[in-house]
Amino acid sequence: MKKLSLPVVIEQDEDGIFIATVPSLPGCHTQAKTLDSLMSRIKEAIELYLEANGKDIDVVKRLKFMGLQHVEVDV
Repeated sequence: MKKLSLPVVIEQDEDGIFIATVPSLPGCHTQAKTLDSLMSRIKEAIELYLEANGKDIDVVKRLKFMGLQHVEVDV
């Protein structure tokens, strides 16, 4: 079986809940109270996403993660 490595963005909300999002899989995200639980849940979410959407893994592999940037705006 092949392995697929995807970047995951992890954030924490004001209540301390961790939120994971997979930028290369639109709508693929989950949340949990601990990082260990979050990692388990996002792995499951990715697997379900790929199964449900028939996602062509070759398309996902062509996306190159370039990093994150903070952008400052006036509010």
